[in-house]
Order: sequence, then C-alpha cells, then structure tokens
Amino acid sequence: MHSTIAERSLVSNLVGRLEVRMLGLALILGAALSILSPHFLTSNNLWNVLDQSVVVGIVAIGMTFVILIGGIDLSVGSIAGLTGVILGRGLEHFPIAIAIVLALIAGMVIGLFSGTLIAQFGLPAFVVTLGVMAIGRSLAYIFSGATAIADLPYKFGDMVYTSVLGIPANVLTLLVLYGLAWAYLNLTKGGRTIYAIGSNREAARTAGLNVLAFSILPYVISGGLSAVAITFSSAQVMSIDPVAGTGLELDAIAAVVIGGASLYGGRGSILGTLIGVLIMVMIRNGLNLLNVSPFWQGSAIGAVIIAAVLVERLLSSRAFSR
Repeated sequence: MHSTIAERSLVSNLVGRLEVRMLGLALILGAALSILSPHFLTSNNLWNVLDQSVVVGIVAIGMTFVILIGGIDLSVGSIAGLTGVILGRGLEHFPIAIAIVLALIAGMVIGLFSGTLIAQFGLPAFVVTLGVMAIGRSLAYIFSGATAIADLPYKFGDMVYTSVLGIPANVLTLLVLYGLAWAYLNLTKGGRTIYAIGSNREAARTAGLNVLAFSILPYVISGGLSAVAITFSSAQVMSIDPVAGTGLELDAIAAVVIGGASLYGGRGSILGTLIGVLIMVMIRNGLNLLNVSPFWQGSAIGAVIIAAVLVERLLSSRAFSR
C-alpha cells in the first residue's frame, strides 16, 4: 500500500511539473501533425525542425536568464543584426575565429550597457532595451551601408554544415549551450541567485547575495548569445543582412513563456524553454507542410501561443488552489 501511495505521489509530482506538461503538449502537437502530414515524421523533416530551432533557441537561452530575474530584453533582434554586421566587417580583415570573437564581445558589451542602466540606475527594462533596439538597428544600417554583406569566406559555412557523430555542428552547439545553461541555473550559486532575485529582490539583497552583478549578468549573456545565434544564421545562408534578427525578440519571449516561465520572474526552467522553442518551430514547420498561406501562419501561431499560455495558467491556478 505504501508503494502504491508513493507511486501515485511520484506520478502526481511529475504531472505537476511544468516541463512535463509542456512536453506532453509537444508530443500531442507532433502526433497531430504526423496525422495531418505524412512528411512530418520523416528523418529529413525532423532534422529540419532541429535546424530551424537553432537561432531562436540560442537567443531564448539568454531571454530565459533575463525573464527569470523579472526583466525583459527587446533588443536581442537588433543586437543580432548589429553584431552580424560587425562579424561581416571583421571577416573582411581578420581570420574567422577573431571576427566571431569580436562579434561576441560586441554583443556582451551592449548587454552590459543595458544591464547597467537597468540594475545600477533603476531604469525600466522595457524602455532601456527598446531604446537599445532602435540604436542597434540604426547602427547596423550605418556600418553595413544599408546593404547585405555577401562575400564571406567559404570555410565560414563549415560551422553549420560540418557534422559531429552525425549531428550537424549548429544543432550540437544548441544542445551543448542548453546543457551548460541548465547546469549553471541548477547547480551553481549564481543560478540560485538569479532565481532568488526574480522571486524577491529585496529578500535576496537582505540575504547578502550580489544582486547588482547578477541583475546585470543575464543581459550580458543575452547580448552574447544573440551574437552567437546570428553567427550560425549567417553561416547557413552565407550572407549578412542589416535587417537580420527582426522579430527575433518576439519569438524568443514567446518560447520562454510557452515553456512556463513567469514574466514576473522567479519561475521557469531552461528545459521548459527548449520545449517551448520546439513547439513554436513544430507549429511553423507543420503549417508549411500543410501549405498554409504565410499570411495566415502568424495568426495560427499567435492563437496557439495564447491558448498554450492560457491553459497552463488555468492548470497552475487549479494546482495552487489545491
């Protein structure tokens, strides 16, 4: 009898976990799409889903860190565009590795700028990152001359098309980054501090935690990962456009929220974000396979996002009331 009670408790705890419910939603969505389209479960299409998850998935990692502290970063799309242009100009004068490092540093510096204004001076995250978004997009046009940079080194594309143990390098990088982010948030004092800040900033400060540093760090991570994401995107198409990354911030925020993170901070997980990214990409992929007009796809995706978040909130409220 005790074992039966323990088993029921285990099942109840698993079902109560946000990530498990989101994973269930992803599986249901995948099953529905496989019924509607015989091409969905083909190996080529599944690899295509993973490939399409790379850019928004990498940006969503940084967005998870920011949202966990109760912040928001609307500038990730323009940071991606600007650092992409910096990468392109760097490739004209330096080896590939140095150009990538320059773009990464630029993204982190921009994130440091935003984070400092928000954490040190108490400016609203929405306003600061909105301003940085406008500045970043403007500078991307200026530095690129409002034209795409297309003459990239041939070996630059190897970042995407090289395989490791049969796994494309960009997909493998995505999985490694999620593994590192999970380990940091769950196994380190810094990760626990980020959760504490999002849950109760004043209590975290009273407990002696370095609230200032760990309120800035998520924006630095977000800016750096935006540069990483645009690097893979550019290597895939072998071109860098100053408008690249437009709308990326909305996709990243949606993925994190679908994954169960609270916009008020303190609640969410990196695994939930990964599931949220996969759900979004599966929806887009399925709609393409079903030949749904691109003009209707935005409405369909938006409706699914709102429905998913609404259902999750209702389930969470019911569980809390018990």
